[in-house]
Amino acid sequence: MKRDKYMGLDVHQATTVVAVKDAEGKLILETIVPTEAGAMRRLVGSFSGPLHVTLEETTQAQWLYEVMGGLVTELVVCDPKQNKRPRGVSKGDRKDAVDLAERIRVGNLASVWHGHKQTKKLNNWCRRTGRSQ
Repeated sequence: MKRDKYMGLDVHQATTVVAVKDAEGKLILETIVPTEAGAMRRLVGSFSGPLHVTLEETTQAQWLYEVMGGLVTELVVCDPKQNKRPRGVSKGDRKDAVDLAERIRVGNLASVWHGHKQTKKLNNWCRRTGRSQ
């Protein structure tokens, strides 16, 4: 657990704001990287030890899940509606990334299902038809 890192990603079309915390909650990295597969893989590869990553459900979430899925210890796509900030707390890309890193560190996320495209189709079909998953 001491070597674990917790990464929050605020993903946009061109760039992604990144915040990484250590196991004690200390912010150890804040950066902005291009929202490109190579840049994301290099970022993830720059860390040693277990890496827990989270990002909010966006149009890039499935793509990013597939890019990073096998490279990290844990990858959680979360529901932004369930992870709202308390009243009076201002919003911003940097704050969102830091907040996501903290939420995955303490296990306070409402996740949405992500996986391979074929399995996702089956999961969606089961949900629509009311069949158990």
